[in-house]
Amino acid sequence: MKPHIVSATRLNAAMHAGFFLLLAASVARFVAAHGLSGATPLILALTGALALVYVAGVLSWAALDRWRPVWLAAVIAVWLALVVAAPSFAWCAVPLFFVCLQVLRPRVVIAVVVLLTVATILAQLRIATEFDPSIVLAPIAVALMATMTFLQLDRDKMELRRAVSDLVHARFDLAQSQRLAGITQERERLAREIHDALAQGLSSMRMLLQAAQRTWDTDPKLARGHVARAVEAAGDTLDEARRFVQGLGSPRLADTDLVESLKDLAVQIGFVAMHRVRFEISGEPYPLRPEVEAGLLRIAQGALANVSEHAGAKDAAVTLTYLEEAVVLDIRDDGVGFDPGAVRASGDRGNGLRMIRERLAELGGEMVVESAPGEGTALAVAVPTREAR
Repeated sequence: MKPHIVSATRLNAAMHAGFFLLLAASVARFVAAHGLSGATPLILALTGALALVYVAGVLSWAALDRWRPVWLAAVIAVWLALVVAAPSFAWCAVPLFFVCLQVLRPRVVIAVVVLLTVATILAQLRIATEFDPSIVLAPIAVALMATMTFLQLDRDKMELRRAVSDLVHARFDLAQSQRLAGITQERERLAREIHDALAQGLSSMRMLLQAAQRTWDTDPKLARGHVARAVEAAGDTLDEARRFVQGLGSPRLADTDLVESLKDLAVQIGFVAMHRVRFEISGEPYPLRPEVEAGLLRIAQGALANVSEHAGAKDAAVTLTYLEEAVVLDIRDDGVGFDPGAVRASGDRGNGLRMIRERLAELGGEMVVESAPGEGTALAVAVPTREAR
């Protein structure tokens, strides 16, 4: 909008300057032709009155607001009186065309511009020694060009305003969409964190306490061991919750690396699920990006929780393989298996697989699931590490 405002200001300045230049030229011409006697004092008085009324309107333009048509009517009335007395002042109508176009409504503008054009033609005919078609055609051409020029400028201004308004609305809609997308993304992240960490920790505690309840009368020592491990799991889950609220990484990785964290996880899941969970490492470990380590740990937590809750497995294995350009995490079990094609997001397992895919999408990784009813399950995820090394 700012460049257009500057152009309008310059156009108004040129318009007002043109009016006073034409007024001064007309006075000079009249005085040169008639001297200072006769009707000259009246003409000078009318010229002064016209100049004062015009200047008063220009200086108080902003304050006039709705009274601008009244001011314009006063200017045109004084100008018409001046033209009747001295036809040479007729050409001051040209800048008045622009004022009319700026102040009046379109329908009123046409009538006023026709009035100014007719007055100019009649004034020129009065002082002409013989009829010349240009006396009629020139004022019409000037009025037409002035009107069309101003209307085009006004149309361009309206289109620019609409374009700016559309741009503002588009930016607002984009900001709203980005905000909603950010909210949705953050909700999905929170859901993954709650599912892979907090919910799995609570599930582990429940399974340990259920095991303690089953053996409380027959084997009190074993039951107390289950309770102790449940207390430990509660502490780990509490640490996860605190670190989660603070927006930091996994507490498991705060004081140790991914390999040790996966070993501890395998041992904990083995205690909870009452089956063996083996952990193996292949290749030479190398440093990974923190987000890769945290993501792989979360994936392992979610996958092993599914094994504990759904697979009914006797054995499970976790393998972490360091390749030259990627790290691969394999989790296998000999449980009941399932049909990957029939999994839906409404189930717990479906949510787990969906969240694993979302984590891998953020890390640029891929996932492969191989399973069938009665044949166990194998989950493999690969995350590129080339940029991290």
